[in-house]
Amino acid sequence: MVRRAGGTPVLTVLPYLLLAFLAAITVPVQHANGASPIVELVLAAALAGWMLWLFTLHPGWRDRPVVMAVFLAGVVAVTMVLVLRAPWFGFFTPAAYVYAYRLVRWPGQLVAVAAVAVVAGTAQAYAVPLDDAAGIATYAAIVVANALPMCGYAWLRQNLDRQDRQRRQALAEVRAANERLAASLADNAALHRALLDQAHQAGVAAERQRLAREIHDTMAQGLTGIVTQLQAAEQAADEPVRWRRHFAAATALARESLTEARRSVHELRPEPLETGRLSEALAEVAHRWSARSGIDAQVTTTGTVRPMGTDAEVALLRVAQEALANVAKHAGAGRVGVTLSYLAHEVALDVRDDGRGFDPTAPAARRTDGGFGLVAMRQRVEARAGELTVESEPGLGTTISARIPTAEEAG
Repeated sequence: MVRRAGGTPVLTVLPYLLLAFLAAITVPVQHANGASPIVELVLAAALAGWMLWLFTLHPGWRDRPVVMAVFLAGVVAVTMVLVLRAPWFGFFTPAAYVYAYRLVRWPGQLVAVAAVAVVAGTAQAYAVPLDDAAGIATYAAIVVANALPMCGYAWLRQNLDRQDRQRRQALAEVRAANERLAASLADNAALHRALLDQAHQAGVAAERQRLAREIHDTMAQGLTGIVTQLQAAEQAADEPVRWRRHFAAATALARESLTEARRSVHELRPEPLETGRLSEALAEVAHRWSARSGIDAQVTTTGTVRPMGTDAEVALLRVAQEALANVAKHAGAGRVGVTLSYLAHEVALDVRDDGRGFDPTAPAARRTDGGFGLVAMRQRVEARAGELTVESEPGLGTTISARIPTAEEAG
């Protein structure tokens, strides 16, 4: 890399002033020595004209490596002739060094600097005789003493220039990376907003499904039970004892359904879970259901009780309620068994009946509840990372099994 100096005085003014000063002192010195200064003055004028034409008057040529190489070669050659005739012209070599450093590209710069160093060394060794080996060795040592530090300086400048280029390139890459990062952040922000919108829509859909399940598991089941009890009371209009029993059951079921509906709307735990564990809540639900339906229901709990989240407990309780409601409406069963099993990594709920059973593969439209009860149960269980299975055959009863991971496994 070549550092351009443009029109700085170091290159456009000082070389001429230095050359003029050296030419001026040449006249008295040569007259004192009894010699004519004409040749030196002509060479100095030629050197000034060379610099004026190739450098000063044509600044556009400074970016042409070949032209600058010719220019510096002429400067070195004329200066060398002047030094051989008048050693004090060696003081012009600083200007030649500046030209070499500023105008010649690497690695040709080393050759240019070494050539100027030869001129400077020749001027410094003007008094050294060259007619023997000692004189030649001394002259060579003086030249080397000039060349080594000046070439070393050129090498140092080159390294500094290279490091500066690398630093500039690194800064450019960092700026480009920052621009890409800013663009990526903008894209991510847009994607984040899109994901938030999708999550909001998914949340709305999930909430609608949750409300549908809650309505089905509370108000719909309660209303179905109330209708069933009222129909039974209507059929027992001539039997006051039976009528009162069915009417009381319908009234109690209405109150219970109203309480559950209020709790579901406020997203609270079902009433049985407010006062006891899941096993106790299942026993209470089964007892109430058995009293209304007249079907014997047995609740069994096995294993060591393990912690479960509220949502998981509510899901299992709702599965039990829905399964019992389906038994009452469709199974024609005489007995029902509810088993809550705390296993190593999950909690299992099994509801078995000895009723008429059904074909689980039959289309939902051909089943009495339209299939929504099973769908609601499966959605509740799968929402808790669990699994719901239904085993049934016509005439052989039905078993509904729900498995949900315990709190540690789900986490």
